[in-house]
Order: sequence, then structure tokens, then C-alpha cells
Amino acid sequence: MEILDGKNTAQILKRQIAAEVEAWVAQGKKRPHLAAVLAGADGASQTYVGHKEKDCQEVGILSTVIRFADTVSEAELLLAIEEINRNADIDGLIVQLPLPKHINEQKVIEAIDPAKDVDGFHPMNVGKMILGLPAFISATPDGILELLKHYQIETAGKHCVVLGRSNIVGRPVANLLLQKGYPGDCTLTVCHSRTPNIKEICLQADILIAALGVPGFVQADMVKQGAVVIDVGITRIPAQTQSGFSLAGDVDFGGVAVKCSHITPVPGGVGPMTRVSLLKNTLKAAKK
Repeated sequence: MEILDGKNTAQILKRQIAAEVEAWVAQGKKRPHLAAVLAGADGASQTYVGHKEKDCQEVGILSTVIRFADTVSEAELLLAIEEINRNADIDGLIVQLPLPKHINEQKVIEAIDPAKDVDGFHPMNVGKMILGLPAFISATPDGILELLKHYQIETAGKHCVVLGRSNIVGRPVANLLLQKGYPGDCTLTVCHSRTPNIKEICLQADILIAALGVPGFVQADMVKQGAVVIDVGITRIPAQTQSGFSLAGDVDFGGVAVKCSHITPVPGGVGPMTRVSLLKNTLKAAKK
């Protein structure tokens, strides 16, 4: 069994991105600039945006965070997005989700200029991704593919089972692994809350991607010997720690790891890869 170390892989990719950024600036080009919009005081979102600021600093990308109280109106938020869209100094824009309940998330996503949509959530980028056209790919699915590539995991002809059908992870990663080329050419099955016989389907998986958000859902008796297991889940659960919580994935790591050829840990697996993909997309936006 080999651990798919997202933290170490992300550091390798960050060094490559930092070198590309400096080479770009050395040509007299504008330094890439990422803006993040944060509405509300959700602890996980605050932490995640803080990580993004640090990541940008590491690779030489400028970052700006625009913060709003959770009482911000939808109109105010849309106006801020419109201003960022028009700002030629800003190359990439992300709106941290979830948003306060009174705001229509889809309406906000669709307000982002597709050329600055480095999260890859705009329908135009999603549509291009499905068709296999150049587009900004959602950061988590892209991070998963980068991890598979880094560890040279064979995907052609493999049966990949994806647990979860969210627009952020499940659907896009399934589409990407279905496409021609590497990493791709998989046979895909997507399972969700209405799927019967999930255990039997999981046991057929050469590559199992768990993105349900249900801690410990995948148990050892659901995984066949030698499978590759990618755990996307990350849930805060109460624990006797300084922070008062610990992080749990969708996979029972201890039980499943002994059966796998490869497995991602939580934390330190998919999470760091998600963040590095955002940096990659921001550089791509600047170059476009």
C-alpha cells in the first residue's frame, strides 16, 4: 500500500508554478492576481481563504480578499463581482462557498466572468470541460487528476466508481476520467443517495473516489484488494483536541488502507491538491 501524499505533491507543483510566475514577470508581464470574495464568518471558509492567501504568497501571486458580513445583500455581492470583472488588474476571482442562505449561489456563480472563473464553476467552463475543450477545471477534480498523474496510476480501461454527484466534485471528476487520454479512458459508475447496492458496486472499482461528505462511509468490506482509493471527504467531528474537533474523511482509513494499492490520507491528500490547482488556474488566467 502506498500513500498518495497530496501535501508533498502540492509542494512540488508549487515550486513549478513559482518558477513559471517569475519567468512570466521577467518577460515584463503583469504579476498574476487572485481575488477572493468571502461573505459571512463561517470558520472553515475563513481558514480556507487564509490558506489560499498563504499559497499565493508562496508562489508569487498577488492576492486580495474582499470580506462581507453575513448580512450582505445579494445585490451588494453582485455589484462587487461586477467591479472585479471589470478590474483589468485582477486575473482570477473566486467566491468562497457556502454563501449566506439568503443569497442565490448559482446566480452569483453565473455573474463571474468565465475568463476569471478560476474555480471552474461557471456553466460556460463546465460545458467546455464536458466537451473536452480548453476550460478552467474545478480545483478539486483537477487536483485529483494531478495526483493520479504524479503517482503514474494507470486509468485506461479501469472501472472508476465515484460516490457523490455534486457539481463541485462528483460530476466533473466523472466526466474528466471518462474523457480520452491520460488520466482518463475509464469506465465510469456514479453512485449517490438513491443508488441501490452501493457496496456491490464499490467492490467492482479499480479506482474508488469517495466524495459524499459522510465520515467513514467506505468500509473495508466495500473495497476490493488492490484498489486505488481517493478520499475527498473532510468533515469536522467533535474531538478532545485543542481545537475541539478533528478531521474525518469519507473512508475508514485504518480498515481500508490494508486492502489498497494506493490511498489518500485525510488531511494531507486531496485538500492540498485542490489549493494548488487554484494557483495553476490563476496563472493560466493571467497568461490568457
